[in-house]
Amino acid sequence: MEPALEERVDTLEYYMKELAHQQWRTEIAVQSLAEEMRDFKDEMSAFKDEMRGFKDEMRDFKDEMRDFKDEMKNDLKAYKEENRRERREMNKQWGDLANKMGTIVEDIVAPAVRPVLKKYFNVHVEHLFIKSRRHLKDTDLKGEYDVVAVEGGGRNRVFLVEVKSTATKQYILDFIKSIEKFRALYKEYQGREIVPIFASLRLEDDVIAFATEHKVYAMAYREWDYMDILNFDAM
Repeated sequence: MEPALEERVDTLEYYMKELAHQQWRTEIAVQSLAEEMRDFKDEMSAFKDEMRGFKDEMRDFKDEMRDFKDEMKNDLKAYKEENRRERREMNKQWGDLANKMGTIVEDIVAPAVRPVLKKYFNVHVEHLFIKSRRHLKDTDLKGEYDVVAVEGGGRNRVFLVEVKSTATKQYILDFIKSIEKFRALYKEYQGREIVPIFASLRLEDDVIAFATEHKVYAMAYREWDYMDILNFDAM
């Protein structure tokens, strides 16, 4: 064989071997990649299973939290109701005791006047008199008023609060008559608007209606929760 031809043959065999070697390495790489992809798919499948399990756990946790919130809401509602019941019972007992001792004005009604007037009339009470008595010697005119609340801030209202342990319609009529005597006894409040409030521990519906009819505010415990004006919206 001629040297030039032999050299070409050797070169061709060399490249053929290189090509075969490259093909072998490519197959190895493809096989390795395939195995890696298979492992990756297995890992992803396991991850999906884990995520599915995590989602189930989260769903269970949310259900548990919802149940817990419902339970807490029910417990809180029961606690508030129990607290309200105990407060009503305590107020009732305190009212009965104050009634027996004759201190219903000082212990029950008077402390409630400022917040009640603030709530319903937006009043700043400048002066508050309890068991206010006055006697005019020249005319022998005298009178006593359970609570007198004088509005401040340049306003001109005076709130008269009459308190009775037992409320009747006749007491309301007597209270209305006493307003004119108040004007005569307390001349410093001449020209001011007099706002009458009839108060007791408890008022029956017919007494409230009677007070409303005669333009008198009715103040008493609202279901023994707190002192309140019961006919404000009807006035």
